[in-house]
Amino acid sequence: MIRKISRNILTSYYRPVEKFVKNPLGTQQKTLNYLLEHGRNTMYGTEYHFDKIAGETEFCRDVPVTSYEDLRPWLEKIIKEKQTNVLWDTPVRWFAMSSGTTEDKSKYIPVTRESLFNGSYRAGYHMLGMYAIHYPDSAFIFGKTLVLGGSQQVNQIGNGIYTGDISAIMMKNLPAPARRRRTPESIALLPDWEEKLQKLTDYAIGTDIRAMVGVPSWMLVLLKKIVEVTGRPVTDIWPQLEVFFHGGVSFLPFQEQYKKIISSERMRYWETYNASEGFFGVQFTPESKDMLLMLDNEVYYEFIPAGEWDKPHPDVIPLRDVEAGKQYAIVISTSGGLWRYKIGDTIEFTSTDPYLFKLTGRTRQFINAFGEELIVDNADRAINEACSQTRAKITEYTVAPIYFDDNNNGAHEWLIEFETTPTDIAQFTSVLDKSLKELNSDYEAKRSYNLSLGMPVIRIIEKGVFYDWMKLREKAGGQNKVPKLSNDRRFVDSIMQYIASKS
Repeated sequence: MIRKISRNILTSYYRPVEKFVKNPLGTQQKTLNYLLEHGRNTMYGTEYHFDKIAGETEFCRDVPVTSYEDLRPWLEKIIKEKQTNVLWDTPVRWFAMSSGTTEDKSKYIPVTRESLFNGSYRAGYHMLGMYAIHYPDSAFIFGKTLVLGGSQQVNQIGNGIYTGDISAIMMKNLPAPARRRRTPESIALLPDWEEKLQKLTDYAIGTDIRAMVGVPSWMLVLLKKIVEVTGRPVTDIWPQLEVFFHGGVSFLPFQEQYKKIISSERMRYWETYNASEGFFGVQFTPESKDMLLMLDNEVYYEFIPAGEWDKPHPDVIPLRDVEAGKQYAIVISTSGGLWRYKIGDTIEFTSTDPYLFKLTGRTRQFINAFGEELIVDNADRAINEACSQTRAKITEYTVAPIYFDDNNNGAHEWLIEFETTPTDIAQFTSVLDKSLKELNSDYEAKRSYNLSLGMPVIRIIEKGVFYDWMKLREKAGGQNKVPKLSNDRRFVDSIMQYIASKS
């Protein structure tokens, strides 16, 4: 009886999804109207005459597309000047710290009660519903969920204002029943990564873990530590482990390692897209990692087509005008007080009925030093194919250009940390290069006859280097990620300098 009731509750979370799938554009129009209604009561809304905006045409025409630098003066009114009704007409008590993969300093993203409860939590319920509708036999709610998130701390910039990773903010504000099913808050929100890792290990070993939530790279660090400490396989420690709800980075480079460390046919992996600015996507079916765009979570979406990303006044299109197979940068307006805000992520729609997409990278994580226009999705897929054909497994990688000089053409330098090193690195390099050519016609053209772009240069990095380098930068754990691609050499050179300092 309890199992039946739990199943009915989980599957009920799918009903709102069905509604916005049937009426996506109407749902988005309703969202925009709601946001403008609240925005008219704010300083920002007064500045841009929200009272005269009747719909998406005027909204697109009269309100500028913004970056974080544009947002900063408005945030200072909230944080430093203690002003209210600045970006949203309810109080801002939390700021989500972005992972800062493309910048050294963290960004502070405002989080309101509306954006948290009607945005992130609502999308979380949708996630459970989409999973449960496909797996009605699911029993993970009868055990505990291992959550590997960020940290929470009191921020000294203002009384009563808190900061933390969005995962920590969500956990801190969870309703009590949900909190009891997850990693204890006293452990999950520890700011020191090493202490958290040890205490999570101690807690998890003796707990009936049935689900996991987190970033694949950091969860893998925790799982390896647990196996090392116990000397037992994961399936022996947690025989009822069922699902890993993961996001933050592509799962492709890590999937073989997860299959190895969790050798269970019943184990499932469910993709999510939960950023500091909001919870935007959830895997729609078991057959594909393509995610459904969350349309009823108080986020109004617009999109900048490829080729317009770096323009000061880019063309921006609404949801109804997107096309499958094309690259877009996301622009959002939210109940957190973000207005036409570029979050820096790029996606490709794989369907417009329903609106399904896949993450392809960041507007600042690409390599176009030689006109090759390489994006993260290309790199992830190519390295996955190279691993598959050479039986290799990787832990992390990053790529940067090698510039022309008097003796050499340009190339891409890959720093790769292997879990299992290929026996033939030349074969690995060849497969990687071939896959990149198949995935990216611009790369293929620049590689023709080695005229402007030579073969990839692979440098094998010792195990643990990426982890130690991230710790050195105070970016271990949480939603922090190793930057995959950079159009300059700052990350690659920084890692090589770190390696040289150790030796």
